[in-house]
Formats: sequence, C-alpha cells, structure tokens
Amino acid sequence: MTESLLSLSPSPEILVLLVLGIAFIESLALVGLLVPGVVLMTAAASMAGHQMIALPWLLGAAFVGAVLGDGVSYWLGARHRDHVVSRWPLSQHPEWLGRGARFFERYGVYSVFIGRFVGPVRPIIPLVAGMMHMPARTFLLANVASALLWAPAYLLPGYLLGHTWQRRLDLPANVEMALLVMAASVVGLAVVFSWGRAQVGRHGRVYYAVARLARRVPVMRRPWLAMSRSGEVPLASLFLSLLALTLTCAWTLLVVQHPEPLMIDLQAQRLFSWLSADWLTETSLLLAQIGDKAGIAALSLPWVVWLTWIKRWDVLAHGAVAMGGIGALNTLGKAVFARPRPETPEYLTGSFSYPSAHTSTWVVIVGLLAAFVASRLPRQRRMWVYWLAMATALPMALSRLAIGVHWLSDLIGGALLGLVVCAMIQINWQRRYRAPLPPLPWAALLLGSLLCVGTRVVFFSPV
Repeated sequence: MTESLLSLSPSPEILVLLVLGIAFIESLALVGLLVPGVVLMTAAASMAGHQMIALPWLLGAAFVGAVLGDGVSYWLGARHRDHVVSRWPLSQHPEWLGRGARFFERYGVYSVFIGRFVGPVRPIIPLVAGMMHMPARTFLLANVASALLWAPAYLLPGYLLGHTWQRRLDLPANVEMALLVMAASVVGLAVVFSWGRAQVGRHGRVYYAVARLARRVPVMRRPWLAMSRSGEVPLASLFLSLLALTLTCAWTLLVVQHPEPLMIDLQAQRLFSWLSADWLTETSLLLAQIGDKAGIAALSLPWVVWLTWIKRWDVLAHGAVAMGGIGALNTLGKAVFARPRPETPEYLTGSFSYPSAHTSTWVVIVGLLAAFVASRLPRQRRMWVYWLAMATALPMALSRLAIGVHWLSDLIGGALLGLVVCAMIQINWQRRYRAPLPPLPWAALLLGSLLCVGTRVVFFSPV
C-alpha cells in the first residue's frame, strides 16, 4: 500500500511548493473564502507526512505563503481600496467587508493576529487593515507573529495523520484511488453548487457575460428574451444539464468499454468490506427500504395529498414526470447494459447494476426539493441548501456499497443521471412564471412522510 500511495503522491519538492501555494491562497484577500484551504492543507500535509518530508521545510513553506498572502491583501486594501470594493465578489457580498470592518474596530491592532485564526474573517482582515491605513510596520509585526503560530497549527495535524494513518488504521491495500475519486466527487459537487452556482445565477459574472453576449449576437437575442419572460433566465439549469449530460455519457462509455469492474470498483469493495459492521449493514438495509419504489411512494404520499388538496397540478405534473423519467431511464439503462451486480440478494434477482436506481432517484428527489427551497431563500444562503442535499444523498448512495449490491461506478453514473433529470425538470419549470405555493405545513408534511416511511419499513419487506 505504501508504494501505491507514494506513486500517487507528488514529489517532495512539489509538495513543499503546494503547501506554500495553499497557504498563500488561503490567506489571500477574498480568495480564501472561496477555497477550502483547511481541507487542502490537511491533505497536502498528510501526503507530506506519509513521505516523511522534513518538517522545517513544510513549516517554512506554510509560513512564507501565509505572510505573502496577508501582505498582498494588505497592499490591495491600501493601494486599490475603491477598485477592490467595486469589483466582484465584494460588489455582490458587501456583508463580508462589513463583517471584517466590525472585527477590526473591535480588536484594533490585534485584529490581524487574532483574525488569522478566525475562519470567516481570516481573508478579509488584512484587506480591511490596508483600507483603514494601519501602519505597515505594525501590520508586518502582527502578520509575521501570527504566521509563526498558524503554520504549525494547520500543518501538524495533517502531517501526524499522514505519518501514522496506515499503521494505526490498518487500511486494506490499494484503496487510495477509490478514496480519491469519492473525495473528488464530493468536492467537485460542492464547488459546482456553491461557487459555480453563484457565477451562473442572476447576479453572477457568467450570467452577466452571457447576457451581454446575447444582446450583441442577433441569433442569441430572441431565445434569451423568450427565456427571460418569467424572470431570471435558467442559465444555471442549462449549464448543469449540459455538464451532467456530457459527464453521464462519458462515464457510461467508460463503464461499457470495461466489462469487468473498474479498478476503483474493486478498491471501493475492499474498503467497504474492511468497514463492515453490523450497525452499518443494518443502517444500509434500512436506507435500501426507504430508497426503493415502495419507500419513495410512502415518502411522497403526504406531499401528493397536500398538492392535490391545493390543486397545484403543475407541481404534481413536474414531479410525476421527474419520477417517471428517472424510473424509465434506470430501467432502460439496466436492460441495455446488463451489468451484473457484485452480489444479488433474492429480492433483486433478475435486476442489474448500472446505473444505481437508489442513487439516481434520491438525487432527483433531494435535488428538486433543494432547488425549490433555495428559490425561496436569499441568494447568500442558497448554497447551504445544496450542500445539505448532498449530505442527504451521500449516505443513500454509499449504503449500496455497504450491502454489496452495487459498484462505485454505478453510484457515480446514477448520480450524474439524476442531475440530468433535475436540470431538465428545472428548465421546463422556469420556462414561464409560476404562482408561488402557499405557506407549506412543514411539520405536518414531514411527520406524515415519517409515519408513512415507518409503516413501509415495519410492515413491508423489500420488493
């Protein structure tokens, strides 16, 4: 396993430069708010610890990167105050600057030192310090002193993890690629639905750029005007549909061209065999019952009854098309590709593996619900809804690995297929103005869904 991991890790020189770059970006004005610096630093430090790279080099790289990042941020605030405030992202998020200014006023000259260790204001405080004309010598002293403490605080936990993880955890051999694929998938989705979603939203830079282009190009002007009649052009849904459809096709071709399980499939299977435990199996079997046809019907029943009561046939029709569409695509995919399952319990006899119907259906449900909830929230809070949806869909998908009825590639294909359906339904929904729903009786609907699902789990076996 050590040799495999070392072959995947960058060279020691690259890792030192990577730590310097992450520290610089994580400390840079505003950029640090958009980049998961803690995660990246922990990952880089873990790889460095596994390779036994000398700690002084890593600590020095982190220190230099942090000092440079804060220094550049201070210089931008001092020299380009008006320009920085009027440009993205501060032009769209003035609350970030306000938060930093209040922190600076509260702690004064100590704000630079304290702020480096406070996540929400860390990339803002050096910029504010420059705008507030903090003396350069005072800033430099606080910058250097805080970086001396920040570097080991951020590096050592990841370094220790990398130094001891194989010996302490005794992980099975050759599971690194599966772990990397799963982690990259989660991080990629998080970026798409946070930073990417903001850029193609009505106030995003991509949206503005496409709007300007549509006004100048005659062939684009009419479709753009037609789509904008209901308000915001569904550019985010259009981009998501194109991206998800392209990735679905590419991933399906990869799976089809390899009749045998992929390397990441076998690695994920070994990993979940190692993780096997009674509580994990029981939880996964419970999720299997919640995510199958009977479980989805039970979960949806209170919502269908309520929508019927208020006569919102448009919502019901879109929901029916979404569920019918993903069901048909799953059935067609399983029949066409006929990929055998790793294990086939009696209740799944005659059923094939690709794509994962549980994963794709659950992505459609939580994806459409997240889109509906996000549309009713302020723009700054929408990404949290999508992240919560991902946190809800992930256990459902991974439970299929825990009980051994799917390969990892099945889950990825199912998730991408679910995103395609979500995007297409959203595009059609946003074609024209829709009357808002009345206030939802959330408590009654959620309680009803819980009771219906509980009845399904207790009284009906998997079908």
